[in-house]
Amino acid sequence: MKTMPRILLLLFSLSVMTMMFIARCGLYMDGHLAQSTHGLPTSSRDHKDLKRHVRDVLQEKEVQHLKTIKGLQSQIDNLEARLKQAHIRYMNVSHHIESEARVKEVEIQTYHVMPKNLSDFSQFFNEQLQSAEILQGVSLKTEYDVVAFNRFTLNRVYLVDPGLGKRVIEKPIGYKKKDLLEIITHATEKLNVNRSAKAKMFSYEDFLEGIYRIEPTTGSHYELYFRDIDINGNNAYRKVTLMRPFGPPMIVKKNPVNTNQDWINIILPLSGRLDTFRLFMERFVTVCIKQDKRVYLTVVYFGMEGLQEVKNIMSHIAKQNKFKHMKLVTLNEKFARGRGLQIGALNWKSGDALLFLCDVDIVFSAEFLERCRLNTDRAKRVYYPIVFSLYNPNVVYALQDMTIPNLKDQLVISKDTGFWRDFGYGMTCQYRSDFLKIKGFDEHITGWGGEDVFLYQKFVRSDYMVVRATDPGIFHLWHEKYCDPNLTPEQYRSCIRSKALNEASHAQLGLLAFKDEVDIHRSFIKKSRGQYNPSREKY
Repeated sequence: MKTMPRILLLLFSLSVMTMMFIARCGLYMDGHLAQSTHGLPTSSRDHKDLKRHVRDVLQEKEVQHLKTIKGLQSQIDNLEARLKQAHIRYMNVSHHIESEARVKEVEIQTYHVMPKNLSDFSQFFNEQLQSAEILQGVSLKTEYDVVAFNRFTLNRVYLVDPGLGKRVIEKPIGYKKKDLLEIITHATEKLNVNRSAKAKMFSYEDFLEGIYRIEPTTGSHYELYFRDIDINGNNAYRKVTLMRPFGPPMIVKKNPVNTNQDWINIILPLSGRLDTFRLFMERFVTVCIKQDKRVYLTVVYFGMEGLQEVKNIMSHIAKQNKFKHMKLVTLNEKFARGRGLQIGALNWKSGDALLFLCDVDIVFSAEFLERCRLNTDRAKRVYYPIVFSLYNPNVVYALQDMTIPNLKDQLVISKDTGFWRDFGYGMTCQYRSDFLKIKGFDEHITGWGGEDVFLYQKFVRSDYMVVRATDPGIFHLWHEKYCDPNLTPEQYRSCIRSKALNEASHAQLGLLAFKDEVDIHRSFIKKSRGQYNPSREKY
């Protein structure tokens, strides 16, 4: 920024020179006139000649003056333009410095410039490699920023983040198997480059193990270890480091979406549980009738016990809210969720509605209903939301010495209130035509569980796109689970497993398991209350 003072100084000098030139011209004319008129002739002719001479001199000086002024003005204009450009550069640099300061303040890093065409991809991927934490370490803010590696062999993956319903060790399948096999093959081929035809070649049998992780901004990182076939011994290895870099964003499609005409038919299988159904209908009025207003309800009721009460609840709501889009289908047989949903879908005769297969202990919002519409596409996509399942409120709030709040205040997403039910597939949105094309549920399954998994598997194995995503607008309420001893061993284990996971978090179950030790410590605190802070009694 040293250019700015120099330009200003030059402008100032030119201005001073201009003033001096004008002053000098004026003094020169005065002196010339004085010399010419010292002895003024007395004749009129001489007087006229003098006046003509003075006029000529003035005109000549005026022309010279104008030329000088024009030249100086041109220089001033040029300097002003340079000054303006310098000012713009100064502002740009200042803005860039301020932007960098803001970037550092919020700790955002720009790793690369997106390529404008395919020929620039090699440079782009090289920049990705240079910015990744694979060739050297990167300074991180906290220990939580570290992305851990998963360890793998040819037929096993040891997962660092398995999720609640997954194994900590699993056999790679699907996309994961394809990815790892491709990486091992590529590493083997690179090890065999430039090896002589007579030399032994590296193969899958020489691969020992590897680690991989997905770094969100750069790509997948792999480190593979092979047995060194050129050296005899147990401690000689060949290490291959690979990276599958992420490419730049690429637009696939953009189109308007209008859900005004998309009505949802909620299908609800039910048997007994009248108090829960009454609460469900209260929420149905608030969310569906008063807010969304584009919803049907089909209740499929099993058995005769409680049937009249269900009819009364539905009739009262229909009359009170002038709502006609409800239907009750009755089946005088043992409850089977899959059959109830199948009957409810088949019973619909008014066109190809969007179905939401639901349960009575589910709470959902108007935002969820809109996501149901947005994430489902006829003949293309079905939506399987990952529901947030609430723990037993008697455990959650008792451990905090709190009274159980009302239902609305219990709908909080946190590690202490519940978990994402990533192994549950019962709640789903799909068009009736797609449901029928896939042939719906297996109606031979009775009792608890299994039917939703089979339907999910049908869509997964088809050419439909299954949209599986966490949805903060749908909750599964805790309720006491009863596992029927007459279930098959597989169904019974699934029921018990679900019952345990639904009760409380790992830490909360730990406090219950060690309740005796906690009570002993609490008694000790009470005896030593004068030496301890009473707030420490809370667990």
